Amino acid sequence: MPDFRIGDTDFELDGQPFRVLAGALHYFRVHPEQWADRIHKAKLMGLNTIETYVPWNLHEPNPGHFDLTGRLDLERFLQLIADAGMYAIVRPGPYICAEWDNGGLPAWLFRDEAVGVRRFEPLYMAEVERYFDRVLPIVERAQITNGGPVILVQIENEYGAYGDDKQYLEALVALNRAHGITVPLTTIDQPTDEMLATGSLPGLHKTGSFGSRAIERLATLRRHQPTGPLMCAEFWNGWFDFWGSHHHTTPAAEAARELDELLATGASVNLYMFHGGTNFGFTNGANDKGVYQPTVTSYDYDAPLDEAGNPGPKFWAFRDVIAKYAPVPDEVPDAATPAPAFRAPADAVVPFWQVASALGESIPHRSIPTFDQVEHYTGFGVYCTEIDFRGTGRAPVLSIGEVRDRALVYLNRQPVGVLSRDNHDRAIGLPFEALGTLEILVEDQGRVNYGHRIGEDKGLIGPVTIDGHAHERWELQPLGLDDLSPVSEAFARSAAPDPEASAIAGPAFVRATVELDAPTDLFLDTTTLGKGVAWVNGFNLGRYWRRGPQNTLYVPASTLKPGANEIVLFELHAIPDATLTFVSAADLGHTEF
Repeated sequence: MPDFRIGDTDFELDGQPFRVLAGALHYFRVHPEQWADRIHKAKLMGLNTIETYVPWNLHEPNPGHFDLTGRLDLERFLQLIADAGMYAIVRPGPYICAEWDNGGLPAWLFRDEAVGVRRFEPLYMAEVERYFDRVLPIVERAQITNGGPVILVQIENEYGAYGDDKQYLEALVALNRAHGITVPLTTIDQPTDEMLATGSLPGLHKTGSFGSRAIERLATLRRHQPTGPLMCAEFWNGWFDFWGSHHHTTPAAEAARELDELLATGASVNLYMFHGGTNFGFTNGANDKGVYQPTVTSYDYDAPLDEAGNPGPKFWAFRDVIAKYAPVPDEVPDAATPAPAFRAPADAVVPFWQVASALGESIPHRSIPTFDQVEHYTGFGVYCTEIDFRGTGRAPVLSIGEVRDRALVYLNRQPVGVLSRDNHDRAIGLPFEALGTLEILVEDQGRVNYGHRIGEDKGLIGPVTIDGHAHERWELQPLGLDDLSPVSEAFARSAAPDPEASAIAGPAFVRATVELDAPTDLFLDTTTLGKGVAWVNGFNLGRYWRRGPQNTLYVPASTLKPGANEIVLFELHAIPDATLTFVSAADLGHTEF
């Protein structure tokens, strides 16, 4: 069988020097029917290796419920890499960051306050071992020594930016080895003396993460990794976006120059990202360094392949650079098929409150609970209580300890206003002499994925007061949006919207039907919508928000079928025109922005 090891100066494949030219491609951010296409395009750009994280929380959303099927079929993904004649780097965490919800750690891990996350603590390590019991056998079978593509496995992820628990890292190494991982083990950290010193162990091959000043940063890395090959295991060729900001881009010529400088040193590289893909569903993460910033649905990353898998300027610029150092295939990717532009009128609208009770069971509490306290770890929930503030002669104020992350407040199902975490909103005035049912529709907009706010609860964080007095006796209804059958049943009973109507008021579920001769990539224009979530044929495409910078939702061809296709929106605010608009890339100048 082939052999891969770390030599005195180089990575060595069957005893010969081997430069790793890798690109990051996360199987969980790409529809599985598109995996082979994206892998093939990486090879056409001149890469020889695919790198991926493994998201524990997506594989095990609830304790003991482990999924390795469909878009989570890691074994199939690794086999497709092997079928393409490429190699693989696997980063199983348990923490991955990745701008992914909770950095990949399951929210249920944090229910027990005694659990010591990302450190050597028995409760945490027991769960990590159980997770590794399911994932590492797949990686073990796919190692190069077993005829598979895996040549490197990473321990943890940028640990030097978080902690310095060497016993924890040693335990992760021991677990990997105990599960039969024999390929070289690596760590990755930003190239500072402190992070490189605290984030690794003797015997683990240190790599760096950066996107510029390669010579300087490789010199720092060399001080901490005196032998063996140098590697930038995350070459940041783009960046991610968060709602309300601008779309981050870097000029292709500038990124190519930085890559050329890196490769000229003889170092190996992993492009982060080669192809970013999409944060489908409720999987996006968030940053919070004083201001909460949830990541957008698109993970386009201004990468060589855009979100829809089409080569952009960086693909061709990087291909030219790589050709100076390694063979590049003569074949080039086919030109993208233009996405059709058309409009689809809404054919059914159901007010949210009409169907809300069918989407989950309400759970009573004496004091206000968080989502996590009722084992609800993603999406939306509705808080409900009865209030009576007659005779006060004033408008009472609702005050909440903290909103995580966005709350729409209703009294007797009439809108009162919005409380938003990123604006540090914690109080709102209720109507004069308020009486009746107070309901608060709360959205978890994505868990923090970096730093020490990982694992915090979602929902409303108490105390809650009204008119200065503690308010208890709440109900919390987790909304189950994985199964939209109650909404479909309500659609069947609803009348079609008035084609002359100028708007649809939310919160509401909206349906449109798209007829296609054959499946093709589509782009739903979200500038005509408010804020919400979209599904196609039951597949959750993710969140949209008129706030931008993302202006479309990518609809993969593999989620569509010939004939009728159902598009469903959960619109929180309003749609000014009861028609959905689909655009081509050319209409916006970019596929998503």
